[in-house]
Amino acid sequence: MSEIQEVLAAISELAAREEPMALATIVATRGSTYRRAGARYLVPSRGEPIGNLSGGCLESDVARVAREVMASGEPRLLTFDMTADGEEIWGYGLGCNGAIDVFVEPGAMAVETASAFRAAIEENRPAALVTVIESAALEARPGKRLLLEPDGSFRGTISPGFDAMARQAAQEALAGGRSRIVALGDAARAFVEVARPPLRLVICGAGHDVIPLVRQASAIGWRVVVADVRRNLLNHERFPEASAFVDAKPLETADAIGPDERSAVLLMSHNYLRDGEYLRSFARAGVVRLAYLGLLGPRERSARLLRELEAEGFLLADGDRERLHAPAGLDLGAEEPEEVAAALVAEILAVERGHSGRPLRDTTGPIHGEER
Repeated sequence: MSEIQEVLAAISELAAREEPMALATIVATRGSTYRRAGARYLVPSRGEPIGNLSGGCLESDVARVAREVMASGEPRLLTFDMTADGEEIWGYGLGCNGAIDVFVEPGAMAVETASAFRAAIEENRPAALVTVIESAALEARPGKRLLLEPDGSFRGTISPGFDAMARQAAQEALAGGRSRIVALGDAARAFVEVARPPLRLVICGAGHDVIPLVRQASAIGWRVVVADVRRNLLNHERFPEASAFVDAKPLETADAIGPDERSAVLLMSHNYLRDGEYLRSFARAGVVRLAYLGLLGPRERSARLLRELEAEGFLLADGDRERLHAPAGLDLGAEEPEEVAAALVAEILAVERGHSGRPLRDTTGPIHGEER
């Protein structure tokens, strides 16, 4: 379970028990920071907080404000600026030359935020949430929000004078896939957050080396589907973290799964003929619809499979070839199944996030890239 999934689950549990809470969210960053926009820190009235914003340096201050927000019921916008030379004087000492804006909202608003993410997860499509974080207009108070649902409909309202701008901002953010701060006219600012469903990793093959892969992928919040013709291997005793199993024939697997742009597929049955059928299945469905398609094994094995595929008339378009990774995985020198799993998960994550997978030492600029 990922951090955001833990936060969402905790919000639901606290709301069911009617216990006070406050949710802190990074809504903007400038320069080098530990976390980027969208990171969350849930502070319950009792017990330990969940999540983090800075690795431990700002959380005590945020928790103090969160308790004030619980008492008042009014949200707060905080700014922590670590760009000053004397940051150590204030007790931050983060060693990061950046600044972050944190929006702290009371329990009832946190429940609305969680609802938006659950809608995206359940529909397996992204949604966009527009939350006013700063306003000089009484009709658009901080905390008021509007949700663009995965089906394209809108829920909620900020006010008649602001809804049109908020809807446009939500549609633009969803089209671009990027969360951001926007101005709603001259009187208000809002955080427009794109709530994405977790990636679905489809593993074609249920061998022993798939066990650590399922475990690692599940640990970062992905939904993992294991497909194999050997029905006796498809069970939660073998793969306790798997979300689902598919025992369709290899040529029918893509149709049984319904691949989409939030799906990554790994072909690792270690059977040449079977991997070929899996590849034909997804080529027929359209590789371009996938976030990632990886094929384990030597380059010559993959090249031979592709030659056979093309000889049968399955010509991969340029977009399909860009999504095909063969051999799959980053060059980590992996040998053991756990190491191979790390190389595979790392490459898929880099591709899904649009990053290179290079060592950070060899990159320039902020670690998280330009704030989006």
